[in-house]
Amino acid sequence: MAEQIITTNERAVAEKLLQVQAIRLNVKEPFTWASGWKSPIYCDNRKVLSFPYVRDFIKSEMCNVLFARFPEAAMLAGVATAGIAWGAMAADQLKLPYIYVRSKPKEHGLGQQIEGYYEPGQPVVVIEDLISTGKSSLQVVDILRQAGLEVLGLVSIFNYGFEAGRLGFEKAGVPYISLSNYPVLIRLALEKKMVSPEEEAILLKWSEDPANWKGVN
Repeated sequence: MAEQIITTNERAVAEKLLQVQAIRLNVKEPFTWASGWKSPIYCDNRKVLSFPYVRDFIKSEMCNVLFARFPEAAMLAGVATAGIAWGAMAADQLKLPYIYVRSKPKEHGLGQQIEGYYEPGQPVVVIEDLISTGKSSLQVVDILRQAGLEVLGLVSIFNYGFEAGRLGFEKAGVPYISLSNYPVLIRLALEKKMVSPEEEAILLKWSEDPANWKGVN
């Protein structure tokens, strides 16, 4: 059964993401995701890459989790595109081999979908920046498994905590760990008075059924 393992620095990670505006909250003027969903939150962890000290903190937290929870990992695999940089940095720090996985095979050259050298049977951990429904992350898990690799689990920076994501990982039998998550972030935003109690209620309601949320009337 898939298990989401809780880390002790979820609040600190959430604070860093808010600090560099990698996460934005706006109940009154919601964002539109690529899926077409309306959302009062937008997460872009690529922003963290532009802030060296925050970047280093997130990288260290990720490496701590990998070292503690997946000591048997022989390789890391980044999810293209947002997970590539984080996977490469973590692999460098831990001195592990590294590959990354495209969403679809290249249309030229060797037509590869997995970039880098690997051997079937190697135990690998997937590195992702963000989990929403988990669909793209689990697609990568399937690709790696089809290539004969043993997927030990997945580590992401942030997790929206959607029920669909939890069920997807559970069905696939993939343990997943997120450095921070939506409930922790919203509690922190309320404490910092970045949102009002009324907005907190709306934000929490959104996460229960994000596909059908139409915004604030």
